[in-house]
Amino acid sequence: MKDLQHTIEQAWDDRSLLEQAATQEAVREVVEHLDKGRLRVAEPGDDGQWIVNDWVKKGVVLYFPIQKMETIEVGPFEFHDKIPMKKDYASQGVRVVPHAIARHGSFLEKGVIMMPSYVNIGAWVGSGSMVDTWATVGSCAQIGRNVHLSGGVGIGGVLEPPQAAPTIIEDNAFIGSRSIVVEGVHIEREAVLGANVVLTQSTRIIDVTGEEPVTYRGRVPARSVVIPGSYTKKFPAGEYQVSCALIIGQRKASTDTKVSLNEALREYKVSV
Repeated sequence: MKDLQHTIEQAWDDRSLLEQAATQEAVREVVEHLDKGRLRVAEPGDDGQWIVNDWVKKGVVLYFPIQKMETIEVGPFEFHDKIPMKKDYASQGVRVVPHAIARHGSFLEKGVIMMPSYVNIGAWVGSGSMVDTWATVGSCAQIGRNVHLSGGVGIGGVLEPPQAAPTIIEDNAFIGSRSIVVEGVHIEREAVLGANVVLTQSTRIIDVTGEEPVTYRGRVPARSVVIPGSYTKKFPAGEYQVSCALIIGQRKASTDTKVSLNEALREYKVSV
């Protein structure tokens, strides 16, 4: 991969190199590796910290200018795009319900279920995860194993700037319906987001389970149960309510993932 990375970095700094056949081949090789799961835009390190492979994301960005628009026909449906759709789901062990679409360059691990939904290029979705109806997984987003993205969930994508971290949803997380997670927000393992939680890098995520509130930004700690909330903020025109997210409890370590999820939803009366 070192030679491939070197070629991508050179082309990123000098776009005229994209006219060369060897450079175009290298860019397409990156996308092919992503499509087969041999490369990831971001991956967990041995210490549990996530490593972002900026050069891989650069390869995805460089893929667009070398691709030509073409008509894609699927039965009676027609699309006009630069990037083909994924194919051969049966051999990959992935269930795809009409009208689900995953773009070439995204990776779906064996056991993924896609209801009518969308997965963009560079994204990685782990085994046992469900992308439910009208949920979207943005470019380069990382979705762990056994994750449930409920109906209408929006997981934001990121391509540029290349230094920006992708949105990450770790293993066994549950994202409630119509929730939005964007701008590289990191949802740690087994967290539960209730319906309509909106998280950006500037959103206050306030743990209200102790005597004093603890505020996070850009990260939901593992096993947290989160609901939408608001706080009062002063403006020149007066005081108004601003949206935030509230951590109201934790999944219990004494139960397995499924039981713990059901307990969390019942105990805290979280809408899904």
